[in-house]
Amino acid sequence: MRHVLMFAISMVACLSLTAQNSSKKKTTPAPSPSVIWNDHLQGMQWRNLGPTRGGRSVACSGVPGQPLIYYMGSTGGGVWKTEDAGISWRNISDGFFNTGSVGAIAVAESDPNVIYVGMGEHAPRGVMTSAGDGVYKSTDAGKTWQHIGLTNTMHIAAIRIHPSNPDIVFVAAQGAIHGPTDERGIYKTTDGGRSWDRVLFVDDNTGCADLSMDMTNPRILYAGMWDHRRLPWLVRSGGPGSGLYKSTDGGNSWHKMSKGLPANMGKVAIDVSRANPNRVYANIESEDGLGGVYRSDDGGDSWSQTSKARVTVARAWYYIEIFADPQDQNTVYVLNAPALKSIDGGKTFTNLPAPHGDNHCLWIDPANNKRMINANDGGANISFNGGASWSSQQNQPTAQFYRVIADKQFPYNLYAGQQDNSAVIVPSKSPYGGVDWQQWTFGPGGESAFLAFDPNNPVKVFGGSYQGNIEVLDRKLSSTKDVMASPTIGLGVIPKKQVYRFNWNAPIVADPFNPAIIYHGGNKVLKTTDAGQSWTAISGDLTRNDSTKQGDGGAPFTNEGAGGEVYNTLAYIACSPITQGEIWTGSDDGLVHLTRDGGNTWSNVTPAGLSESLVNSIEVSYHTPGKAIIATTGYKMNDFSPAVFITYDYGKTWSKQIHGFEAKDFCRVVREDRVKKGLLYAGTERGLYISTNDGLVWQRFQLNLPVVAINDLTIADNDLVAATSGRAFWILDDLSPLQQLQDQLPPTATLFTSKPTVKTGWSGGSPQVGANPAEGAALYYYLPAKTDSISLIIRNAKGDTIRQYNSWKNDAEVSGYPGGPAPEPLLPTEEGLRKFNWDLRHESLPGIKGQFLNADYRGASVPPGTYSVTLKAGTTSSDATLQVLQDPRVQASANAFDEQYAFCKQIDAAVTNMHQSVVRMRSVKQQVEQLNTQLKGIADTDTLVKTGKTLIAKINAWEKQIITTQQETFQDVINYYNRLSAELLDLRGRVDNAQQPIVPAGHKKQLQTLLSAWTNYETELLQIINRDLPAFNDLYKAKALPAILLPK
Repeated sequence: MRHVLMFAISMVACLSLTAQNSSKKKTTPAPSPSVIWNDHLQGMQWRNLGPTRGGRSVACSGVPGQPLIYYMGSTGGGVWKTEDAGISWRNISDGFFNTGSVGAIAVAESDPNVIYVGMGEHAPRGVMTSAGDGVYKSTDAGKTWQHIGLTNTMHIAAIRIHPSNPDIVFVAAQGAIHGPTDERGIYKTTDGGRSWDRVLFVDDNTGCADLSMDMTNPRILYAGMWDHRRLPWLVRSGGPGSGLYKSTDGGNSWHKMSKGLPANMGKVAIDVSRANPNRVYANIESEDGLGGVYRSDDGGDSWSQTSKARVTVARAWYYIEIFADPQDQNTVYVLNAPALKSIDGGKTFTNLPAPHGDNHCLWIDPANNKRMINANDGGANISFNGGASWSSQQNQPTAQFYRVIADKQFPYNLYAGQQDNSAVIVPSKSPYGGVDWQQWTFGPGGESAFLAFDPNNPVKVFGGSYQGNIEVLDRKLSSTKDVMASPTIGLGVIPKKQVYRFNWNAPIVADPFNPAIIYHGGNKVLKTTDAGQSWTAISGDLTRNDSTKQGDGGAPFTNEGAGGEVYNTLAYIACSPITQGEIWTGSDDGLVHLTRDGGNTWSNVTPAGLSESLVNSIEVSYHTPGKAIIATTGYKMNDFSPAVFITYDYGKTWSKQIHGFEAKDFCRVVREDRVKKGLLYAGTERGLYISTNDGLVWQRFQLNLPVVAINDLTIADNDLVAATSGRAFWILDDLSPLQQLQDQLPPTATLFTSKPTVKTGWSGGSPQVGANPAEGAALYYYLPAKTDSISLIIRNAKGDTIRQYNSWKNDAEVSGYPGGPAPEPLLPTEEGLRKFNWDLRHESLPGIKGQFLNADYRGASVPPGTYSVTLKAGTTSSDATLQVLQDPRVQASANAFDEQYAFCKQIDAAVTNMHQSVVRMRSVKQQVEQLNTQLKGIADTDTLVKTGKTLIAKINAWEKQIITTQQETFQDVINYYNRLSAELLDLRGRVDNAQQPIVPAGHKKQLQTLLSAWTNYETELLQIINRDLPAFNDLYKAKALPAILLPK
């Protein structure tokens, strides 16, 4: 992964800030990190849990002439490609892109290998919108990418490529959404992105929201310029800079179109028809009655309004998209909520059924207007029948989650609200080969939900939504109940007139000492002790309460009253996990408050000098009383610098700890390790950082995590869980190595103690489902250098070796053929931290080379208990213990597991004996056959040959009772009789259950029957070995011929 590891190269000063009163600034030298952990701990790997329910996308493209290939840009998850028309998708930007939010995708019609991607989504939400870093280009259909400039444009709305020259490209730079910037307008390159010229600029508040090229005459371009600004309390969509422009000389000059158009405009979109290049459509936000769809039939010289329907311009800042059909000049699409289609030149519109309600982009095949791809708030979907039906969006792990919280069940579940979808409850692993749609369920609340519950008994789950809506889900009844403190629609209401002001992502928290107490944050802290039947305000207004910032949420043409612009609200509530009654709050306008008596009294403990900003998270220490960590963000004020503050004295003094963060990689959340004091995790706009010295120095710790904004982190069962803005949930299983490492890397080979492993037998996962962790116990070891000779030896409590893994292949191993045992995995030998999974089993049973057996060769699984593990690396050894636990949901005694284990081990011993005996007898048979061949034509050997044939026949007859020699494929199990070996392994498979160990009586009886049969066959074998084979050898001795030797 091409990420930049940032670390200190000099000593810097830490700024000490005081919450109240004046205080002297203290400077503390910040050391450079002694180890770049990301370089050495690659054995720790994140797994993507999903869910595979698509997240927002505003960019997509198909490829002319290639009906199965499409591209989608996620608003946080990079670029994705399908080569099977949406049956499956894979990310193609990981390892190349430095940001994840995609605003535009364009494929060159003259060369489909050439793709341009503009970063930074163009639908500027108040939350969940990330800036980009310019333009990326691929010349090999997405296999590799290069960054080609325009880094500071931040948000790109469109890219247009010349129809016959892929080096001529125009970029619609919408620019920063939170403040004025110069890097916006329209940019042009004529050399494939090596250099750029800005060809249209209005002012530093106005960017290009849309751009259309006449593909029959690419010198002609049309542009929609948008004067806009987003503040935390207001989205301004429109101003003197908004307007429609045209160029007839390839962008060298532009003129503003005006005839027939509104004098005052907000957001605008424009598209020229391929079917008739004189026809141009526009979608325009303006004053009531003037906004809607406009059409020009003379190339933009004059315009007329064809539709003023509100549905074409509703919530204009988020939508305003228009697309002309490439084959029919009278067909035009407007994307909003819902998608709309007109077949009469934009006069009337009907709903176009799409998988999601919020629609943003549409690509239509210029040669087949029935083939299209739509990007919306649920991902991307493909149609081959003009939108009558679409491909699935349930195969895209691109969800955006605001927060995440976990229960203490097994397996633990994750609870979160997904932007533009519902809240979900997702298990961290499942018995079904991964986590799919069938395993997760809907949660309470809505897209922006905080969720809260008793982690030990999550039957009643509280979930919120915007405008202070809150409901409680009874999971036993699968029923939700509204428990809003002051019920109201809320939508469209001026915040200053509301009873309580609630953040879009209003905090809901269960008291850790009494989870029946739930806190809900508005501008005050509300408390319920009766499951929401009643609420009590336990604080005053804990915000700046600036009434000038509590008016309408949108201007000048379109109000925005959904709740994202409600300001002066609480954004976070955190209860101390070690001190009852200690509650911290953080507001969206930069205030921090603390109560230490359950809400009776509150103190303003805001860090001195903290500007008006969003207190996005508060972490109250699990180790140190008085310690808290806050992450604040100023991106909504156009300040993208990171800000992390730490206090050790209940907020009397604070230190700002940002040494090591990249300049614009602002921090959204910090979590404290539950085991190791001083180990911190920070989720930022572009990934993960860690600090091993309590925040003095931070360093990037990305591992295999893609570049993506992390909105929240939590720790569950010693796993680190990340809720991302565009790549769903990711889990870093078992933090033990980080917790056990000291400031320096171990000088010798070292084995770490893993967290206890619960015996389940679960594994699996694929790109189409959330991944389970690998089956069994994860064993971590560190090698200071590449080491060729390594072994892991696992022993039980008695000291008996039950499994050994090596870094070299055993020459005697028979495996890797159809119907045989799998090859033994080899230990990694490279320098650094390595991870290896023991499947909690004995070594695999021996196979019979070339013999197909439809069975599980894996050794018997071990019972719960304490095991010792030894790492041998050269002359060095390192030891650790491993706890194997039974599933806490299992009601079974240790004796039951021991009996099950003994049962399976009996089968293993018998099958091992059988297979080894078959191999030995096949060797005898081969020698006899060879000798008989040699005796052909030799006088006086008929008796010997006949005796040899009799011996071969006896061996064959015996072998056919042990194995089925005719089977060559798994379906042969129904064509040929299954013999003793297969029956025994089948019986073991029925009993070797990780969670239900009690062996049924019928299975016990069957085992005795099969073992009795083996005793009889073993007797026959001994007769062959002890009677028939010596007699055969004696005949040869009488003829002075070589004897046959029994293989050992």
